[in-house]
Amino acid sequence: MNFFKRYGILIWCLAGLMTGCNISRHIPEGEVMLVGNTLRVKTDTAVRVNPHSGLETELEGLLRPVANRTLFKFPYRVWLYYLMGEPKKERGFRQWFRSKLGEPPVLMTARALELNKQALEGYLHNEGYFRSEASGEIVAVKERWVKGNYQAYVRPRYTIDSMNFRPTGVAEFDSAFLESAKASYLQPGLPYRLSVIESERLRIDQYLKTKGFYFFSPEHLIIKVDSALGAHQVAMSVELKPDVAQTALKTYYVASVKVFTDYQGASSDSLENFHRMKNGNLLYDPHRLFRPRVFEETIGFRPGSRYNSEIQNITLSRIVNLKNFKFVRNKFELVPRSDSAMLDVVYQLSPLKRKSMRGEFSGLTKSNNLGGIQGNVSWNHRNIFRGAEQLRISADAGLDWQLGGGKAVAGSNFFRYKFETELSFPRFIVPFWHHNPEIDQTLPRTSLLLSYENLVQAGLYTLNSIRGQWGYTWQLHRTTHSLSPFGVNVVRPRNISEAFTELIFDSPNEFDIDRYMRILENRLLLESSYSISYNPVQNPYSRHQMMLSGGLNLVGNLAGLLVKSKSEGGKQLFDIPFEQFTRVDAEAKHYYTITPNIKWANRFVAGVGIPYGNSRALPQFKQYFVGGSTGIRAFQARTIGPGAYYADSVTRAIFRNTQFGDIKLEFNTELRMKMTSLFHGAVFVDAGNVWNYRELAEYGKNSVFRKDFYKQLAIGGGVGLRLDFTYLVLRLDLATPFRKPWYKYEDEPRNPWVFKEIDFGSKSWRKENLVLNIAVAYPF
Repeated sequence: MNFFKRYGILIWCLAGLMTGCNISRHIPEGEVMLVGNTLRVKTDTAVRVNPHSGLETELEGLLRPVANRTLFKFPYRVWLYYLMGEPKKERGFRQWFRSKLGEPPVLMTARALELNKQALEGYLHNEGYFRSEASGEIVAVKERWVKGNYQAYVRPRYTIDSMNFRPTGVAEFDSAFLESAKASYLQPGLPYRLSVIESERLRIDQYLKTKGFYFFSPEHLIIKVDSALGAHQVAMSVELKPDVAQTALKTYYVASVKVFTDYQGASSDSLENFHRMKNGNLLYDPHRLFRPRVFEETIGFRPGSRYNSEIQNITLSRIVNLKNFKFVRNKFELVPRSDSAMLDVVYQLSPLKRKSMRGEFSGLTKSNNLGGIQGNVSWNHRNIFRGAEQLRISADAGLDWQLGGGKAVAGSNFFRYKFETELSFPRFIVPFWHHNPEIDQTLPRTSLLLSYENLVQAGLYTLNSIRGQWGYTWQLHRTTHSLSPFGVNVVRPRNISEAFTELIFDSPNEFDIDRYMRILENRLLLESSYSISYNPVQNPYSRHQMMLSGGLNLVGNLAGLLVKSKSEGGKQLFDIPFEQFTRVDAEAKHYYTITPNIKWANRFVAGVGIPYGNSRALPQFKQYFVGGSTGIRAFQARTIGPGAYYADSVTRAIFRNTQFGDIKLEFNTELRMKMTSLFHGAVFVDAGNVWNYRELAEYGKNSVFRKDFYKQLAIGGGVGLRLDFTYLVLRLDLATPFRKPWYKYEDEPRNPWVFKEIDFGSKSWRKENLVLNIAVAYPF
């Protein structure tokens, strides 16, 4: 009896599998079910096809229909489709079971065989493998089960020998047309690809539209290819079709610009309340919702300016980024004269409600065995001074507590709340500066931020933080800049419990007192910061993608010059010692597409903080840490370093995971594989650590960055599963340490490489060394 209770379901499934041949009786008479497709690529002796080029994968992806999925060569989902019988109800259990777990049989026909042959040959021709051939046959597997066997014979690929742009004889057009050749995608030496030719036509069209050719279209272009050169090379020429209308070869200029701030079908006959702005544009704002300067700074066109598609796109982006309009419509109207090359530009806007309120509530879990809830409510005013200024007032609170069994220890629960006010202006608030909407790419933004935050670590202490900041953000070409010339942050500890104090002084680790004294100190930060990120335009057919970012943070420099006198605790402002340090950050990301389904992603992060004057080290909330779901995933966050230091169990129980440093190096590499449209896999390795800039007694001499820093790198790796829902990516990464740097510096040194310690059968090893990271979005 116990045997059947334990294995009954398995026996039932095996019995079903044994009768799997019954699937065949459900196949209609004269039809066959497709249970697989195979493709073999043969190459000409002169062909050199990179085995990692993805050609075979691309060809396999063209085969239709897609065969029924199999497990050990058995179409299990078709079996599940027929297992419960024909559903009697549209919404019953049988219908749910059939639609969710099963799939109908995929039928194969001779017509599909011919279509696949044409698709394979067409793709090879479009990729430059001219005169390549394909064939296919239907092979019986068992009764009414078949497979499609295909073969592609690939001939040598043709490359571009030369590329010419042929002038039309219209001087103004030819000047811009020939100028566009400098950035052509079709360069000598590159392979022939039809998709690149199509993109080249779009690129030329986009370039000409920036030069005023409003009515030009990519359909006016023809790219001729001469494959008779020999040596598997082609000569290309870009020409205009002979029937192109003269309007497409004219440069168009702006006659007038009209802006409707609350468009509700108003016609030009009823526009008696137009206001002429300083730049000559006309504003229709009967309710006086906005100051005219908003549109003087936002709209790049003005009477007499030449049409430019970039200015058109940038202007629309600026208007959308004002966050004051739910609908933005832009149209161009040809001025009705037979010889006219003039356009009227019209912007029809529908405003959003000026005030709104939003609330959020969520639950969360963290990698440090904490779970919690948090809520947020914010109130927004989109146009408080009629200049599209954004005022946001928000409050949020959260509670974290220890998860899992056992009695919660002091300091394991957290409560925090925060109030924040931000006022932002869609312009630079800077004396003697004027925005030029025809040249500047995007509207800059000036922000004033004020916040108050309270963090309570239950049973230990409370931290108060008051922060203010004035900053600017703007874009230039492909770079985004952020400058905060002035910021102030005051951090004050209070409500330090006697229990916490007793824990410190009862600790056998004498250096825990030093850490405790640092917590007691009030902190004042007077800072300036600048950051930049660069995302270059990627060639759409390049396998490489690069992104760079960096930042500079200066704290206490000006205050150090102004304040001369020193107290016992160093220089002070408002009776509070102020921090003094410089911090520099840099990050580089590189992505390489190996095949359409395999990508190699890499990231390098470096950060250096140099404390001086009042500061022995950077304040903890400005220091670096490694580990966690977006760092070195084989270790929990803030459990590595600095250097070879490793907190003992007593210190960790008191202060939790608080291992930080002034210097950081981290490298991540990850091979990402697309298995299905939903499921993606990954294999990754992470390495890095943090170090102190100078030696601190509580961390020891092996925590300082030296020339042999590479001997103190923590390394880990693992595998990942990602569920790509398009609108979000759910990520699960399972990792384990490969190298624990502190092993080498213990009283009894051990090999820091821990491969020999791996023991998946040991519960204690799994608990200590297997780290599951659950997160949303990719780590980098």
